[in-house]
Amino acid sequence: MRSHGPSIPGCFHGRAESGRCAQCDVMIRMVTDYPKLTEELQTLAEAAGSVDDLMSIVVGRLEERVAHFDWVGFYMIEKGGIGEEPMLVLGPFVGAETPHKRIPLNQGICGAAVSIGQTVVVDDVNADPRYLACSLETRSEIVAPVFAKGAVVGELDIDSHTPAAFTSDDRQLVEDAAALVGKYLEKTM
Repeated sequence: MRSHGPSIPGCFHGRAESGRCAQCDVMIRMVTDYPKLTEELQTLAEAAGSVDDLMSIVVGRLEERVAHFDWVGFYMIEKGGIGEEPMLVLGPFVGAETPHKRIPLNQGICGAAVSIGQTVVVDDVNADPRYLACSLETRSEIVAPVFAKGAVVGELDIDSHTPAAFTSDDRQLVEDAAALVGKYLEKTM
């Protein structure tokens, strides 16, 4: 089991039988200074040697610094060959191994985010028929598209073991991180 920095794998107060109570979640979220983390990611993006290096740094920092980000990874669009459909292909990630290394653009929450070109937040993955089960522990998911020169080229996917884990601050952080990768890619195009 990996460390999530300051988090404790249960309720500080003994109120929740499994997981954390709402007050604990608030306390844990206060530990991470999102604007400072975003600034740190921007500085690291400027020094990254390649887009793969940058994506590895982003997933590592997000998983390490945000307690409820339990699986963090990038999927990038691979154009299909003649007669083949484009696919989302797993790039750098941190967390449990996933069976979903390649995802058609018309499948899953990941496919939905890329297809509509908008961030998708799912508070309860078990209630969403689009969800492609990766882990029995996953309860909620956020997926933000990566844009380069106005086109969706990939996405940042984050799973949480906590239901309804993602706040508007989380959404902003994830979208900012995805945008950093998009801006880096634009420099190389």
